[in-house]
Amino acid sequence: MSTFIEFRNITKLYPGVCALDAVDFTLQKGEIHCLVGENGSGKSTLIKIIAGVVKPEPGAQMAIDGQELAAVQTRDAIDRGVRVIYQDLALFPNLSVEENVAFGLYGESRGPMVDRRALQRRAREAMDAIGLRLDPTATVATLSIAEQQQVEIARSIVGDLKLLILDEPTASLTRTEVDRLFATIERLRSRDIATLFVSHKLNEVFEIAERVTVLRDGRKIGTYRPDELDQKRLVHLMTGREVVTQAPEPLAPDAPELLRVDRLSKTDNYADVSFTLRRGEILGITGRLGSGRTELALSLFGMNPADSGTVMLEGAPLAIGSNAVATRAGIAYVPENRLTQGLVMQQSILSNITVTVLRQLLGERGLLDTAISEQLASDWVRRLDIKIPNLHAPVQTLSGGNQQKVVLSKWLATQPKILILDEPTVGIDVVAKNSVHQLVKELAQGGMGIVLISDEVHEVLANCHRVLVMDRGRIVDEIVPGPDAERQLLERFNLA
Repeated sequence: MSTFIEFRNITKLYPGVCALDAVDFTLQKGEIHCLVGENGSGKSTLIKIIAGVVKPEPGAQMAIDGQELAAVQTRDAIDRGVRVIYQDLALFPNLSVEENVAFGLYGESRGPMVDRRALQRRAREAMDAIGLRLDPTATVATLSIAEQQQVEIARSIVGDLKLLILDEPTASLTRTEVDRLFATIERLRSRDIATLFVSHKLNEVFEIAERVTVLRDGRKIGTYRPDELDQKRLVHLMTGREVVTQAPEPLAPDAPELLRVDRLSKTDNYADVSFTLRRGEILGITGRLGSGRTELALSLFGMNPADSGTVMLEGAPLAIGSNAVATRAGIAYVPENRLTQGLVMQQSILSNITVTVLRQLLGERGLLDTAISEQLASDWVRRLDIKIPNLHAPVQTLSGGNQQKVVLSKWLATQPKILILDEPTVGIDVVAKNSVHQLVKELAQGGMGIVLISDEVHEVLANCHRVLVMDRGRIVDEIVPGPDAERQLLERFNLA
């Protein structure tokens, strides 16, 4: 294979921060290359420099497809076949699949009229090239996230694609959809198109990568073949320390029942769901995206009221008709998407932590007591070890892991009996994940009941006392973590 990207001495400085420090990076034509590191390690900055969005400091040496460039402009990268697909997909939701795929060709026609037949033909050729089987006339807004992602890849194929950069592409995908994406990447490789794959999911890195480059604190630690690594060594390279995962403390045999759900049903969401949750228990719920996990969680939090069935909290019936009822009863919910559902990104850390308990922070005249508010927020920042510049900084300035801890803080401030966590570690690095998992175990040891929803097999097996498997809106199995649990769980994930 010949070299497609050759960057030397790449440094990028921001006020008070060295985002990249003399990094060398090479990528071969047709190679599947993974880029890993903690949040803040410099991955995003390196991607932006390759794409021409950010310029490195003087002294950098850069060559794309054999041509040396004094500075990479966005147009340079595009003209040389570099495309980036970010987590926030850049599609036109009101246009059709084929219109989105062929969008970059609309300026090619020399006459006043667009040759729609030619555009349709080119779009369908691109879709065929990656095996995309969608109705070309379907509106993009009607597609799943995985399907939209495939549309973005097809749009990249329409141009002279040579390098596809995928930034956390599997964060919202089911296992089946991940397999489909990996098959697409392999098709690209067969066409001598390289892929730079960025992910926090290390199992996927080992599955897809031909080489792995590790960044830590803006420095390149090294580039390795997957057979030179295992998960423990890779985590150590990324973090510089050992990250130990411990199973939760065994549940006390006499732990009292906290929650009982009996034959809960919601039309087109889930049906006949029954389970119990004991005090101090971490109960996992897993299954493919669309299995009804989130819909069930939202019902338990009063935001998607069930049609039938019963819920008992500490032995008493509870009709959860709204999230206010759930919160007063002692149920808290940390949503899957912290950016749109869990946080007000432009507001301060202080405001985000205290928003759930404002009534408790009122002074004698019914006005917010600033001193009490700041004390409460400071206590949670300290207890959860949240790294912040100050309480008044916008929450959007924090890393993903610290943002997730702010969401946890705001609900823990309500002193809940039950905490529902929906995909609590999506998009955060391995150290932040471990910190969240440790916090969950500490909360359970303190007597809180935890419902942990995740499609990551390792996450539920390593952190839960029991795991319920959902498929097509029903609970189809219950698995206790043990030597054979992973095989059982993976078999259930492959349900037809």
